[in-house]
Amino acid sequence: MSSNRIYFDNAATTPMHPEVISKMTELMHNVYGNPSSIHESGRKARIIVEEGRKTVANLINSSIGEIFFTSSATEANNMILRKSVSDLGVKKMIISAIEHPCVMNTALELSKEGKIGLSILKVNEIGQINLLDLEAELKSGSEKKLVSVMHINNELGVIQNLKAISRLCHENSALFHCDAVQSIGKLKFDLQELKIDFLSATAHKFHGPKGIGFMYINGDHKINPFITGGGQERNMRSGTENVHGIAGLSLAFKIYDSERAEKIEKIEFIKSHFKKGLKKILPEINFIEDSNPNFFISTILSVSFPANAKTELMTFNLDIAGISASAGSACSSGVEQVSHVLAAIKFPEDRRAVRFSFSYFNTVEEVEECIAKINKIFN
Repeated sequence: MSSNRIYFDNAATTPMHPEVISKMTELMHNVYGNPSSIHESGRKARIIVEEGRKTVANLINSSIGEIFFTSSATEANNMILRKSVSDLGVKKMIISAIEHPCVMNTALELSKEGKIGLSILKVNEIGQINLLDLEAELKSGSEKKLVSVMHINNELGVIQNLKAISRLCHENSALFHCDAVQSIGKLKFDLQELKIDFLSATAHKFHGPKGIGFMYINGDHKINPFITGGGQERNMRSGTENVHGIAGLSLAFKIYDSERAEKIEKIEFIKSHFKKGLKKILPEINFIEDSNPNFFISTILSVSFPANAKTELMTFNLDIAGISASAGSACSSGVEQVSHVLAAIKFPEDRRAVRFSFSYFNTVEEVEECIAKINKIFN
């Protein structure tokens, strides 16, 4: 949204919607009570929290009592995974090889502590799990199982088949948790049709504020709080509620849901225009989604550049050129390491991956300027 930078890193975080900023600013001035207080100031704050909960529940078609606000999806994922073990008797977890670190590392820690058996499903060259592998794991052994698979991968943009995964879990009496961070807002959720036990999301991925997320816990499951204290969130998540953050989350979600098809159509056009422009200036560029674009979200594009001196520092060069994008690899202690996601899809070692991710605030003019700047980097 800045006039002097091109922001193509919306999978990392999105700029807040101006209406969200305006609403939160207004509430910060006028509503400052503690929602647990019984006086008028507290009651005003409580109304905002519960209106936000109702909005989220309506947008994903769940019961109001199944929505709980958290500080982030990371907190939600930790609570769901850890409490499913301690409170629901889960003895085995099944995750994919490309889960977000907050799921991957939590599962690995629980396994290392001897609390669960852990199966990590391999993925194909575009990042999808094999449903036959999942079914085999679900049918192996009689212990209680939980499957945790993210809907859309944050590095690749690949979409998993939630309906098929849900069906397999239901048929085999396993719990199903979905990290929906990259899909909430962009794709329609109906939790009366899609049988999911747990779901997690965060506001800053759909133009809301940072520091506020939510989790859906199916009403059939009774778990104890992960954070104890004053008993907020119906004793599920203690700590004074982030009133203004909740208002921002619910409004941002409502705005994205409004005319969602038009917003996504715009993003799809921007992405398509970008792909065509990149191929025109650099024919040797590939896209991870090339083999089947129908399995990928429109907001994320993972670009495979040929390895050479120009691409070794590609994200740095883009940054200098005024373009915000993300590398498909992480730098640790000065040593470049391939991300676990790229390793899982066997991304070629002689290529370099850069993730460009878009929002409905991006424009065709930004795409064309970005292409021109990339062309300048290489020529």
